[in-house]
Amino acid sequence: MADRVRRIKACLNGGRDPAEHPAVPVTPEQLATAAAAAVSAGAEALHVHPRGSDGRESVRAADVGAAIAAIREASPRAPVGVTTGLWVTGGDVVARRDDVAEWADLPPERRPDFASVNISEPGWQELVAILDETGIGVEAGVWSVADAATAASADADWLRILVEVGDPPAAGATARADEILAQLSSAGTSAPVLLHGAGDSCWPLVVHAGLLGLATRIGLEDVLAGPHGQQIADNAELVRLALVEWTVAPSG
Repeated sequence: MADRVRRIKACLNGGRDPAEHPAVPVTPEQLATAAAAAVSAGAEALHVHPRGSDGRESVRAADVGAAIAAIREASPRAPVGVTTGLWVTGGDVVARRDDVAEWADLPPERRPDFASVNISEPGWQELVAILDETGIGVEAGVWSVADAATAASADADWLRILVEVGDPPAAGATARADEILAQLSSAGTSAPVLLHGAGDSCWPLVVHAGLLGLATRIGLEDVLAGPHGQQIADNAELVRLALVEWTVAPSG
């Protein structure tokens, strides 16, 4: 399955709760519906945080498999990835490793196409090795210049590098992103780069990614309002708005 994101990847839920926005999908069925709508709106790939029966984020094989199977049935041509964030297992590196290792036992239709691995988290090297052995693509989550240097020097075949600028003031988001991008460039990184932010930094970085010709991502995981602070209905509306912002021409 081709997995080259040229413009937009949709991040459907993250760790958010429907209390934060009624369109946040949680169950496999809700994720499948949201995924299909996002793909119809123009998303080229999907990123989700599967949930357990208690509604909490999970990297357990059964929960990951249920989410992936439902999404694939609704959107069979869209690559689907999941989180491996260490917070999901309460900071327990061994529990995360063991849970992710069990993904190898999932049948192909229930196995994610890729997973994001945050370079700043302990145990990331072993996690990358497990995913490689399982045949799951690995995205490097890079949050800083130091992370960028580590990712660039790692002996890893990254599917892509996610330059993730968290939630600084909007005015400083592009400068921070450019510092990280400069580190990747100076290291001669060949992996595709996807640039995105969260909260106040989200929309400025969607625009910045477009101007740089980089892919980006959008969804209720990263932001709950449109580029002008307007209310939005769901992930699909965010994708449509992001495609407009991503292609905005430079002013002046």
